[in-house]
Amino acid sequence: MKNFNATNFQAEVLDSELPVLVDFWSPTCRPCIAMAPTLVKVEVELEGKAKVGKVDASENLDLAKRYGVTGLPTFLVFHGGKVVAEARGVTPKEKLRGLVENLGPGPL
Repeated sequence: MKNFNATNFQAEVLDSELPVLVDFWSPTCRPCIAMAPTLVKVEVELEGKAKVGKVDASENLDLAKRYGVTGLPTFLVFHGGKVVAEARGVTPKEKLRGLVENLGPGPL
């Protein structure tokens, strides 16, 4: 699982040719910790189709603020440098995959 931060966010997320599912989380957030295994499964299922990674919101407050993250976990999908889909709170695996798979004219 990739870790995104202020240093690599532009290159890894905004400039990515693939869609990027970003989990804004914190190590003190119980729902965030509970979502970790689900996120790993989504990463495996989307391999080669999208990037999946995490931003520790407690260490990257500027990024969280820039993208309107007010609660954790928050899942944002970036494509073409923009947020194109989102989900907040504990989210089923199928919905997280769907956020990415439903971006284009057909399935990824």
